Amino acid sequence: MSEKIIVAKFGGSSMADLTAMKRSASVSRDQKANVVVVSAVYGVTNLLIALSENACKHAWENVEQVYDEIVLKHHSILEQMQADDTLYSQVDELLKQAKTLAHGMFLLRECSLKAYDSLVSLGERLSSTIFAQVLANEYTGKDVQWFDVRKVMRTDDDYTKAKPQIEEIAQLCNKHLIDAKYGNTVFVTQGFIGSTSDEMTTTLGRGGSDYSAALLAEGLGADILQIWTDVAGIATTDPRIVPEARLLGEITYSEAAELATFGAKILHPTTLTPALRSNVQVFVGSSYEPNEPGTWIKTETESTPLVRAMAMRKGQSLLTLSTPKMLHSHGFLYEIFKVFNDFKVSIDSITTSEISVALTLDDSTLLNSKIIETLGTLCDVKVEEGLSLVSLIGNDINHTPNLAAKIFNSLEGINVRMICLGASKHNFCFLVKESEATECIQRLHKEFIG
Repeated sequence: MSEKIIVAKFGGSSMADLTAMKRSASVSRDQKANVVVVSAVYGVTNLLIALSENACKHAWENVEQVYDEIVLKHHSILEQMQADDTLYSQVDELLKQAKTLAHGMFLLRECSLKAYDSLVSLGERLSSTIFAQVLANEYTGKDVQWFDVRKVMRTDDDYTKAKPQIEEIAQLCNKHLIDAKYGNTVFVTQGFIGSTSDEMTTTLGRGGSDYSAALLAEGLGADILQIWTDVAGIATTDPRIVPEARLLGEITYSEAAELATFGAKILHPTTLTPALRSNVQVFVGSSYEPNEPGTWIKTETESTPLVRAMAMRKGQSLLTLSTPKMLHSHGFLYEIFKVFNDFKVSIDSITTSEISVALTLDDSTLLNSKIIETLGTLCDVKVEEGLSLVSLIGNDINHTPNLAAKIFNSLEGINVRMICLGASKHNFCFLVKESEATECIQRLHKEFIG
């Protein structure tokens, strides 16, 4: 078989309306995609979340108002495409399920995680139902079929952040998606959602559509994973911050993973793990500008610049944990990490000294009073909020003389709260006030990238 097996994923902006859907269908056809994974129609996931929140807290009129917005978004696409009665009834059945779930939440004044996953999964189920017909209208010579990803995306039952079962997914992909690989079928399916072994609907967490596509590419043994967004590839930094930022033709898996982890929005941080594990080539491009070169993510690249790109992540909290007990003692760090493990809170960056530990968390809402109280039994706890993590991503960063000097000369007058260097050869990161983070990126981009 000479043709490459391609899994193409389209984000919410590529599903925004009928025009966007037709554009994405043309890209799918031109790229000869075998499996097409789609996100919900732009804004619908947020509306479904609002539906659940209103159902638990407010009057039914509030619920109906949000529900009507969801209906309008999908019906307007159906009207523009002059959909037949069959497609209308399929969409309306899914919309009815959303209202039924919301009504149950309203009556109970409660939204279980299981019910929440069932509700928000409807965004992708709706968009894929419509897009399958749009793609069928574009694709000649291929059989386009809607496919329920829950048949193959096996997860555990940790609702809202379900963990995929890798071996089962591969087995199920080879059972149910075999015609995508060896037949004449193009499957349109959903990102973000999965199911347990007893067929309960789960979700992989916000931003999980990219991850879903990568897992499907791995499970199917695909050659290429294409991520189609509203930007024409990965840039040296956010062009909204630095207009001079330029698109990268290539980047390594390691660099891309660091970028995604430390704030670049174009990829979900978990996306690259399955692709790297199974040696799937990854391409990032724009469905709005499909003829642009885009960015290829590779194991090795032709160039290895000291600084390839930089990222900024807002909403950081800094915890400083101090106690003389740390001095020349063992087990203290274990006790600290055990607290975070017990509360299922992930730590991002960490530095230590003789009697203190400084660490960052991505979301201050994770810092509930019980965590602070528990940590307080071990040490003194100081919390600072309103910070941003600035990261320089590149190569051999931890073995380059005078790099730190160049960085801090560029940041003259800006107070740096914490520095992390040495854990990765691809990353140098530090904390600053959120109000100064944009200026940091602008200065550093000028110094290192130009």
